Amino acid sequence: MPQLRLALNQIDSHVGDIAANADSVVHWTRHSAEQGAHLAAFPEMMLTGYPVEDLALRGSFVEASRSALSALAGRLADEGLGELPVVVGYLDRSERATPRLGLPAGSPENAAAVLHRGEVVLRFAKHHLPNYGVFDEFRYFVPGDTQPVVRVRGVDVALAICEDLWQEGGRVPATRSAGAGLLISVNASPYERNKDDVRLELVRKRAREAGCTLAYLAMIGGQDDLVFDGDSIVVGADGEVIARAPQFSEGCVLVDLDLPAARPDAPEGVVDDGLRIDRVVLSEEPVEPYEPVAAGGGGAERLDDDEEVYDALVVGLRAYVRKNGFRSVLIGLSGGIDSALVAAIACDAVGAQNVYGVSMPSKYSSEHSRTDAAELARRTGLNFRSVSIEPMFDAYTGSVTLTGLAEENLQSRLRGTLLMALSNQEGHIVLAPGNKSELAVGYSTLYGDSVGAYGPIKDVYKSDVFRLARYRNRAAEERGETPPIPENSIAKPPSAELRPGQVDTDSLPDYPVLDAVLALYVDRDQGLEEIVAAGFDRGLVARTLRMVDAAEYKRRQYPPGTKISAKGFGKDRRLPVTNGWREQA
Repeated sequence: MPQLRLALNQIDSHVGDIAANADSVVHWTRHSAEQGAHLAAFPEMMLTGYPVEDLALRGSFVEASRSALSALAGRLADEGLGELPVVVGYLDRSERATPRLGLPAGSPENAAAVLHRGEVVLRFAKHHLPNYGVFDEFRYFVPGDTQPVVRVRGVDVALAICEDLWQEGGRVPATRSAGAGLLISVNASPYERNKDDVRLELVRKRAREAGCTLAYLAMIGGQDDLVFDGDSIVVGADGEVIARAPQFSEGCVLVDLDLPAARPDAPEGVVDDGLRIDRVVLSEEPVEPYEPVAAGGGGAERLDDDEEVYDALVVGLRAYVRKNGFRSVLIGLSGGIDSALVAAIACDAVGAQNVYGVSMPSKYSSEHSRTDAAELARRTGLNFRSVSIEPMFDAYTGSVTLTGLAEENLQSRLRGTLLMALSNQEGHIVLAPGNKSELAVGYSTLYGDSVGAYGPIKDVYKSDVFRLARYRNRAAEERGETPPIPENSIAKPPSAELRPGQVDTDSLPDYPVLDAVLALYVDRDQGLEEIVAAGFDRGLVARTLRMVDAAEYKRRQYPPGTKISAKGFGKDRRLPVTNGWREQA
């Protein structure tokens, strides 16, 4: 059987920075060639970044992508890399109208191409377009109607893009019909917890359905609230794992494959789902037999669940800070568990020397809150200062009489104003410390603790905040390092400390119970009766659902934050602010 050394470049891209993305393709193509690869592949929409959202509707951006693709093909050849075929994702436009969808010629396409010897030798568009969760691809793109196959060193290689694997039909059965020996799928599939297990089973299933070896190449990095975990996978036609890349790690995965020779009577024409085989022959002669040296044996060790989620939060924050041109972050340190976890994530993401923490005590702040914040700074090495808000509070209340909730929220808003003032003065971006439990029920103050450019734990329930804090400390101990989060921040009852003796459970159910209800209502869209039937108290459920529904206007004004669940607030969960529907108690 012919041999083929495949280079899967599991790398990051920057939405809109086409020039930098092209530079990355050249760099990693050179690396692939130096490693003796016979075919190199890059992720979905590598040239433009993913997702481009409404940039896809801007004609100048589409044309910039198309021009960059042609220029990239020429540049690879000019730099002596033209003999290595390269598969790369980009943004294209259709050459003809799609009457069935009512779309004209020139409509955008989520596309990929094969570059070889200075030319774009094959172009194709994504066939299955996702339109659920964070995806809006029906809004932007028209589907492709070909089954692309490129012959490399005597092996027929079929090509697909992301959702082409996740949905039934289309390019998977078409690959079998085309008689291909290898199917490569290029992807920019966002991370969510436990998706690695789902992904593996999907790839195994599709390989068996396609009847050939399948290489699933994934993106790494972050874009706004999305994070990409890599985890590229190669499996044989029997579904057995040949190679698997690490999660949250950029690099080139090389794998040596023994593949069936291309059939001399390879099928042509229209096959499954009306897809027309578009075959391009680059090289008929197999490579001379060689001793395999590239990766195999089942792949990288898997992360456990807590490490996986924590790494996602770190990668998401790092990408947001760096891609938006910032160098440092600012956090209000209360001594509590949320700000402590955010600080630990920030130190891991951008380095403790670039993390600035501010303790902002009021007359209601406990002594342990002040000392816990200082202890966190000592343990992590972040930059720390303390600024009392009492003089500001006194100035306000000397001008206007505030009581109850208004007085409590004033303290939070003074802290928010101070953080934003320091951000303006010193150039840091502010990180909001709110968690998913608080966001769900509106347990936050607009323009107070909700201020900031990014919310690293926005999609993390409070119960998980505690677990991740313990994980991070445990990981530090295992490495012989100082645990970053003071034990008292983990052990003490959560409190906003806006009035004497206040604790969160004055206003909210115990977090394990609250989070269980929220998981059913927010993440799984279950109604009141279904949640009660699951064993929860009717009064507690009704009260929780009322709080969630009433807080939509607050969530709309909260900053973006790393998505780790199947249904995060924002693009995943879209409800009207003005909404008369209520679950009946």
